[in-house]
Amino acid sequence: MGACILWGVNRMAQCVTKVQLSISCDNLMDKDIGSKSDPLCVVMQSVGDGKWAELTRTERIKNCQKPEFSTKPVLDYYFEKVQNLKFGVYDIDNKSFDLNDDDYLGGLECTLAQIVSSQKLTRPLELKKGKPAGKGSITIFAEEIKDTRIVIFEIEARNLDNKDFLGKSDPFLEFFKQGDDGSWQLVYRSEVIKNNLNPCWKKFSVPLHTFCSADFNKPIKVHCTDYDSDGSHDLIGTFETNLSQLQKASGSSPVEFDCIHPQKKQKKKSYKNSGIVRVKSCKIETEYSFLDFVMGGCQINFTVGIDFTGSNGDPKSQDSLHFISPNGVNEYLTALWCVGNVIQDYDTDKQFPAFGFGAQVPPTWQVSHEFALNFNSTNPYCLGVQGIVDAYRQALPQVRLYGPTNFSPIINHVSRFAVAAAQQGTASQYFVLLILTDGEITDLDLTRQAIVNASKLPMSIIIIGVGNADFKAMEFLDADNGVLKSATGEAAVRDIVQFVPFRQFKNAPKEALSQAVLAEVPKQLVTYFKLLGLTPLKPPQTTV
Repeated sequence: MGACILWGVNRMAQCVTKVQLSISCDNLMDKDIGSKSDPLCVVMQSVGDGKWAELTRTERIKNCQKPEFSTKPVLDYYFEKVQNLKFGVYDIDNKSFDLNDDDYLGGLECTLAQIVSSQKLTRPLELKKGKPAGKGSITIFAEEIKDTRIVIFEIEARNLDNKDFLGKSDPFLEFFKQGDDGSWQLVYRSEVIKNNLNPCWKKFSVPLHTFCSADFNKPIKVHCTDYDSDGSHDLIGTFETNLSQLQKASGSSPVEFDCIHPQKKQKKKSYKNSGIVRVKSCKIETEYSFLDFVMGGCQINFTVGIDFTGSNGDPKSQDSLHFISPNGVNEYLTALWCVGNVIQDYDTDKQFPAFGFGAQVPPTWQVSHEFALNFNSTNPYCLGVQGIVDAYRQALPQVRLYGPTNFSPIINHVSRFAVAAAQQGTASQYFVLLILTDGEITDLDLTRQAIVNASKLPMSIIIIGVGNADFKAMEFLDADNGVLKSATGEAAVRDIVQFVPFRQFKNAPKEALSQAVLAEVPKQLVTYFKLLGLTPLKPPQTTV
């Protein structure tokens, strides 16, 4: 739902068509010595001026030159807009999230309309315009999603064949649906369970549309396979079914399937099976979207925290990040306008609490890490984004920039409100904290703990880095390359931090910054309410 948030409530109705993309590649270049490439595909959308914002990335598949990715990006499709997309395929040989240190195996630039109108688009991969990436090609298959239901499975297996000479098989499952042309398309790939002939896979869900195009009698083929790290996986067995049959599974009576290896069956008359796959549970539930929650009455509460530490420089000096230019702007104000203008559409009373941190505040000149921007501690609310801007301009000459740069007090402050909202046990409120900072954070461990605590609450944190500081600590908090943990090792329940350096968007259109900053919020909101099993206050009328 990433793009939808940009249009505001008044344009929600236009955001109706969702398109799911299935991505596969063939003949990828081999960049690894002694093994095959480990490909991953990144999907990016143009934000203008030659800049691209990452929408999503697939899983990485080890040792494979013909990958079929099970991650299926879902995009909002606008008939009236040209949506330029870029698909980049990379060979991933490390754990870093940054792609600059990975080998590029080629890419494709096209529009979403081209994919939708072709339904199945196959194109050669290029290293750069006009330079082919060997014989590599990419195929993108588009389907419109009209159904918001999901299928939830619990599956185990018994007495699987042992395919390994030393140790036991490492089984995983792959589900394929049959297309109208008779071909089989991957819809889900499970995790690998090492060294186990009686595996029990993690509970998983697949959108109903992805799984069987919402056709309960559509043929489904299941492969049970022994994983090999060099990519030469061995088939244990296979079976065919459909959702009608799978649905009969319940806790007291699982549905069982013989796992059949075709060659073994041909060779041996006495052959029974290569193990049994047991579907313990198969349930269908409705998956609610960001718009379902917002249109169902969920309020998004917007809070702002602004960095007034000494490292920003004297506001009277033109070198200062807080210096307001003759035309009335600085980076802090520009970032505030970009993000605030979008978020304010989702809050009906337009009353936003705004705070400063890291300054000495009159009249006692005590250092404060959560002072009201309007200096009214009992009522720190500003009316609309303009109210925050006015309070900021008035506060600037009245405070003394100081330090240190502590984030945890303001995160804990907003968390207290989120705690109260969570106790209502309804999907009625969600909090977004925007922190504008020059990046020199001093209370990293306390901030990590505050974020881990906040990850259990209806709350997201957006950090915009202003200026040219080293933002390594901010990137660490963003945790895009793994789960954020507190200093004591407690892991965040969900990823709630989005960090963006303002300098990357200095010359881009205003929408580019708000899109990059707000892209994660809809997903984070949905994940929170789903985690708690909460439905929209007014669920949408279903037409299924």
